[in-house]
Amino acid sequence: MSPQRRSTRLWSGVATATLVALSLSFAGAGQASAADVNNVKNAGFESGLTNWTCTASSGTAVSSPVHGGAAALKATPAGQDNAKCTQAVAVRPNSTYTLSAWVQGGYSYLGVTGTGTTDVSTWTPDSASWKQLSTTFTTGASTTSVTVYTHGWYGQAAYYADDLSVYGPDGGGGTDPAPTVPAAPAGLAVSGTSSSSVSLAWNTVSGATGYNVYRNGTKVTAVTGTSATVTGLAASTSYSFQVTATNSAGESPKSATVTGTTTATPTGPALPKHAVTGYWQNFNNGATVQKISDVQSQYDIIAVAFADATTTPGAVTFNLDSAGLGGYTVDQFKADIAAKKAAGKKVIISVGGQNGTVSINDSASAANFANSVYSLMQTYGFDGVDIDLENGINATYMTQALRSLSSKAGSSLIITMAPQTIDMQSTSNGYFQTALNIKDILTVVNMQYYNSGSMLGCDGKVYSQGSVDFLTALACIQLEGGLAPSQVGLGLPASTSGAGSGYVSPTVVNNALDCLTKGTGCGSFKPSKTYPDLRGAMTWSTNWDASAGNAWSNAVGPHVHGLP
Repeated sequence: MSPQRRSTRLWSGVATATLVALSLSFAGAGQASAADVNNVKNAGFESGLTNWTCTASSGTAVSSPVHGGAAALKATPAGQDNAKCTQAVAVRPNSTYTLSAWVQGGYSYLGVTGTGTTDVSTWTPDSASWKQLSTTFTTGASTTSVTVYTHGWYGQAAYYADDLSVYGPDGGGGTDPAPTVPAAPAGLAVSGTSSSSVSLAWNTVSGATGYNVYRNGTKVTAVTGTSATVTGLAASTSYSFQVTATNSAGESPKSATVTGTTTATPTGPALPKHAVTGYWQNFNNGATVQKISDVQSQYDIIAVAFADATTTPGAVTFNLDSAGLGGYTVDQFKADIAAKKAAGKKVIISVGGQNGTVSINDSASAANFANSVYSLMQTYGFDGVDIDLENGINATYMTQALRSLSSKAGSSLIITMAPQTIDMQSTSNGYFQTALNIKDILTVVNMQYYNSGSMLGCDGKVYSQGSVDFLTALACIQLEGGLAPSQVGLGLPASTSGAGSGYVSPTVVNNALDCLTKGTGCGSFKPSKTYPDLRGAMTWSTNWDASAGNAWSNAVGPHVHGLP
């Protein structure tokens, strides 16, 4: 959160505008007919890079990770090279084709040029698991060949691609057969429950491009990954679930049936309708040193920054910086937490920060995370956890970890998140996925509107950091992307010293809150509707706020609490 603890990830307007152009070219994928074939050669890279050309020797065939078969493409951007790999694919004129690929790793792009009509492309931010990209295109009257490409993004991690396809009429050059109906999924199990949802997970099915989830025999959702959360269920009720695998050839038989039982109706944490969150620094970096008892009364949620990683994968602990905080003892710390809670405040432990190294990427580390956080809650009296990981989130296993923690802590658990702006640009991002996966137990997402640079708003336009429009147009992405208004907060620095960039005056914060909740105080962007249930605002940090004479909390706090 602080300059010492937070990374500064700058995105230029030019780069962001490029992302806009690519994302706007996305078209919904159609299904291939029974007579269609895959016109791509060596679509799964089983023959290395045969038929493929990659710029600057950026590509290679690897044996892990793979989506299907024994090989996949790994391509690594470097310098001014975006690791572009291409293949000329034979097609028929005046024909419609479905272009798709499975990708993983860094930013990944898929597209086609030379169509003779409209060239198309689609992309996804970094992903810790395989994700399908898909779009369609139509060839021109004289088009007999198109160029299919994948590429990454400058300065980003390597990407992986596998099982590319251009399904449609046989252009005469394809060698890969059309898909067959996949097998029924195996390993279906209940991974978590709440009073209104059941979470499921199952094994990957070879050749599948998606999965259908059935509740009591009725299809309720379709997903591309191997997990899903079925929501809108009654409390204390048992439901049966099955899953099928799908691709363009059809749908598999149903899996074995599992039963999931929702928990009792929760009473819920006693938070005000509109809340202010502040991070409390467990270190001295030049801001005012505080005890928990010193934290200003305007803060409803106090996030203790930060928990520390242990040598056990996924597990965290907490080490009070008594020396840096003027001899603050553990007993005083615990007593101060208890006093804040008695005053109606919530105190939670934050995991991450710029230097946070906690990694939750399998079931074991997810269990370790849940167990260790719950142990800290019991030891110190924390009301919950804040997820502030800046080096990527595996949505599947973070979801698993937080649902496990919820099952231990019960309905009063507070779960907050503090993603960077780039983490909430798309619902396909791991952070956004996790938030949606745990929507039934999530308290609030306080996105950091700082150390960011220019970003896309929900209207597809690029907005510069430090304006009312930047706050409202980016919040709109979350509000339109599936989060409840009560789960959206605006995260800003408390002073010019609180972050490397992005500080705005409390007046700008309050104008943005008014714009979103009442439709007043807006800049050039005005949301299509108002969100009077918007949760509120967050700041880094209570310490920097104190250093600036509490100017932020004295102005923003009463405004948040006075919202409709």
